[in-house]
Amino acid sequence: MNTRRKFIKNAGLLSAATVLLPQITMATTRNSSYGVQLYSFRDDMLADPMKTLEKIASLGFKEIESAGSSKGYYYGMTPAQMGETCKALGMSLTSGHVHLDDKFEQTMADAVASGQEYLICSSLPSDGQTVDNYKKVAEQFNRAGEACRKHGLKFGYHNHEYEFESENGEVLYDVLMDNTQKDLVHMELDLGWVVIAGKDPLNYFKKYPQRFPLWHLKDMDMHEKVSTEFGKGILDVPLMLEMKELSGLQHIYIEQEEYASTPFDSMMHNMNYLKNL
Repeated sequence: MNTRRKFIKNAGLLSAATVLLPQITMATTRNSSYGVQLYSFRDDMLADPMKTLEKIASLGFKEIESAGSSKGYYYGMTPAQMGETCKALGMSLTSGHVHLDDKFEQTMADAVASGQEYLICSSLPSDGQTVDNYKKVAEQFNRAGEACRKHGLKFGYHNHEYEFESENGEVLYDVLMDNTQKDLVHMELDLGWVVIAGKDPLNYFKKYPQRFPLWHLKDMDMHEKVSTEFGKGILDVPLMLEMKELSGLQHIYIEQEEYASTPFDSMMHNMNYLKNL
């Protein structure tokens, strides 16, 4: 399975999409509040980031969340170029997935230069599915959040499914939640991975209200354990959207890792699905 988790660990289409641009733009102009995680367009962003961003803008997206790539967090562009390109297309680069490592000081400086608001740690900085490790990671996250705040940034964490494993009856993600400061660590809940882990996002909204200002919104095929277009999987998207206030939601980034056809076809389907709710 070509999942984002594997990508993090292992750290034709364009011309066809061009034909569809007028229809896509007309179909999605009312979907003004949704963002997209650029991992959804990973191959296209590496091949031609500016042209791909143009096509993403035509789909109706208004916010961008970047991801790591073989060309860095900004796909070969400078941070300022990335931010300016998005702005020129009527979008905002509001968030980026990064690693919490020995280059984090430069990562923060680049985020400031790009004009983004959030830096989201995309995987645990240390291995170990134990309560002790998750408590240690929580301390690292609190310190990273303090450092980001000094730069005018907000730090957060994006989950996969493995954080919902347990040790001695304690859910490790809950350990992370209980030991991080709300004002320093802003959680980005990936709703798809939550359901794959056998948990209910609604229970987390209720247990930790206002703790999830960012979402990765994606539907999941539970049989294949892969992402799919909205309405084709297990996630109750309309119900999730009714819980925005309880969650404390500020930004929704749609992410899809696998496709029935192409990333652009899948995202056009997703945006039209949301428009018709």
